[in-house]
Amino acid sequence: MAKTNYLFTSESVTEGHPDKLCDQISDAILDRIIKEDSQARVACETFLTTGLAFVAGEITTKCYVNVANIVRETIKRIGYDDARDGMDYQTCGVMTAIQEQSPDIAMGVDRDGAGDQGMMFGYATDETEELMPMPITFAHKLAQRLAEVRHSGLLPYLRPDGKTQVTVEYDDGRAVRVDTVIIAAQHGEEVTTERLRKDIEEVVVRHVIPRSLIDERRFKVMINATGRFVTGGPLADTGLTGRKIIVDTYGGWGRHGGGAFSGKDPTKVDRSASYMARHIAKNVVASGLAKKCEIQISYAIGVAEPVSVMVNTYGTGIVPNELIEKAILEVFDMRPRAIIKQLDLLKPIYARTAAYGHFGRSEEGFTWEQTHQVDSLRKVAGV
Repeated sequence: MAKTNYLFTSESVTEGHPDKLCDQISDAILDRIIKEDSQARVACETFLTTGLAFVAGEITTKCYVNVANIVRETIKRIGYDDARDGMDYQTCGVMTAIQEQSPDIAMGVDRDGAGDQGMMFGYATDETEELMPMPITFAHKLAQRLAEVRHSGLLPYLRPDGKTQVTVEYDDGRAVRVDTVIIAAQHGEEVTTERLRKDIEEVVVRHVIPRSLIDERRFKVMINATGRFVTGGPLADTGLTGRKIIVDTYGGWGRHGGGAFSGKDPTKVDRSASYMARHIAKNVVASGLAKKCEIQISYAIGVAEPVSVMVNTYGTGIVPNELIEKAILEVFDMRPRAIIKQLDLLKPIYARTAAYGHFGRSEEGFTWEQTHQVDSLRKVAGV
């Protein structure tokens, strides 16, 4: 087969992007509830616009949490303390419309079945040490760095909103260099475009992208391409929980079942089964059984056992996909209640997942990133 050369692009957003702000509020509410009542059922969504946060959803719990306080605390932590920059945590309005989970849904979950029908995907690749695609990995790191230099005061004129985008060149399926970096960073009126572009390239772009992946003759950097990004946050764009599902996962690599994560307790397989699918795919790649792996798991509402499990190694497996699938079914229990137990998901770990991706993270609580089933997979696969 002839070698192929192509470019692939992924994007990320900062913690102050309106959609990500909504994700973090929803998961902060989930964390506060699950800390007090681990058996609570939470499906919580947030909508943000100029001066207003609206929280709605279905929550069944024995505890009480002050939703308005959680909303304001999250907005403050991210750095929105002036309405001119997009929102003020002290003066914004907070509205709620919350009811209990439907008893028809609860009936299926209570007998340890899946909380909904649907299909979930997990993906892993050996092109980075995180076993994640390179474009989304660098896009997240750039977004994190923007927040870091803002919070530390290194670039004091930065504001919370922002986006990053990374294009990587692939040669015969192998990531060989970073072709283009695009950054949109909200800023104060006082900074010139020239200074902002110079500073961000120096302390953000060059700090994150390794020299070994840069060909200076072809490397392109675009920072605030319009020349101005003063108005940002919910003042500039409405935000909504669950609208950044590709940012949250693999940046466009692999497929996506369509279900968002944030604001959902782990009985929702949209979240827990996606975490398990990533866990399985990462263990397959870490074991050396394949260089790339995509897992699909599907469920019927109220039924514990998956309807189907699919393995795709894109032709990189050292044994047939059927043998890898057999090993997966023997090593991993994919019933919803078993996933919750194996990955220890009844803990307040979710606010940390709500910015900079749910996968490829090494922080405490990201149990689905562990690779402790490598030896078991290899043994069952006969490798």
